[in-house]
Amino acid sequence: MTFDRISGDSHLEIPCDRWTHRVPDMYRDRAPRRIKLPGGGDGFIGENSPLVFGGTGQYSGRDPEEFNPMVAVDFDTSVGCGPPEQRLREQDADGITAELLFPSNTAMKASRGIGDQHAYLAVIRAYNDYLAEEYCAAAPNRLLGVGVLPHRGLEDDIAEMQHCAEIGLKTVAVGRYPSGKPNPTFEDDRFWSAALDIGMPVTIHTTLSHGRGATFQYPSRPEGEVPDDDYITRLYRHGHPHSGALEACQMVIAGVFDRLPSLQIYWAENQVGWVPFYYEQMDLEFERNHLWAERIFGVPKLRQRPSEYLKQHAYWGFFDDPLGMRLRHDVGVDRIIWGSDFPHVVTTWPSSTETLDHQLEGAPEAEKQQILGGNLRGFLRLDA
Repeated sequence: MTFDRISGDSHLEIPCDRWTHRVPDMYRDRAPRRIKLPGGGDGFIGENSPLVFGGTGQYSGRDPEEFNPMVAVDFDTSVGCGPPEQRLREQDADGITAELLFPSNTAMKASRGIGDQHAYLAVIRAYNDYLAEEYCAAAPNRLLGVGVLPHRGLEDDIAEMQHCAEIGLKTVAVGRYPSGKPNPTFEDDRFWSAALDIGMPVTIHTTLSHGRGATFQYPSRPEGEVPDDDYITRLYRHGHPHSGALEACQMVIAGVFDRLPSLQIYWAENQVGWVPFYYEQMDLEFERNHLWAERIFGVPKLRQRPSEYLKQHAYWGFFDDPLGMRLRHDVGVDRIIWGSDFPHVVTTWPSSTETLDHQLEGAPEAEKQQILGGNLRGFLRLDA
């Protein structure tokens, strides 16, 4: 199938009762559930979790003059919230041929507080199984599923990633470092290596949840006070503290890509106009600071400049970025992936085709094909 336009960033905003039938009976009462709110809209509640509802995630199909993210919507009648047959019609209306489907913000938030580990893992497994075997199975070439990881232990993440690969999901979304630390560790390498071994592409949606703690675990640390404006902070912040900038810098300086030269990561929904400036400034800060960081903090010497690693190992996603499209050669045309973010508030659905035609006006057809589908096909190995 020829993909003229694939959204590399869309969302499956469906109510949890579409998939909780997959949760084993012994755990089903601990799964999130949908409730009707006084205004007629839907809310979702879960164990040890506050009430959540759609907010800006249900923007599509609403009048901007009247849209109110504080009012809960009816998921059964909303754009972007229906069964796969409805989703295919919505793709057709937007002039696209396929979507990479990140999970629902609402249902996943309502699941995170489940206290019992076995129940929680069963809920995550139920979602992934539903996504692969019921939802995406309706049109496997057009509905491209993103697997959810539990993020409560490295072994469980690896096991669920393996399962996602076995049932045919196209990628997994990593929401934090697999070790659970706020910075990359050697322990994480087991997860990245497992992803490479089973051929599972890894995505990060905008950024990781870093939690609290230092931005980097330096191999050595001098006694006494260490300035807040340390090595990693200089490299990522002076280049622009945008979305995935911190972990991209962390992973480069930690030597992740030196140890795992085949690892590729797609940072979705980041915009790209900032990337050339980030690369330039990160390299400048690196040249001025890496010698003392190696001497005092024991930071390993890099084989290349930081930007060169990211030009080889990072894909960046955008949704509406005219400046970024003018700078596409500085970003790297082969490293840019478009996504509609449907049905969230920044989407231009059902006018994505017109928006893209305007932003890519004058671009060669070969470059359009890369940005609008070819790069994502390659990252996900859809043609393999």
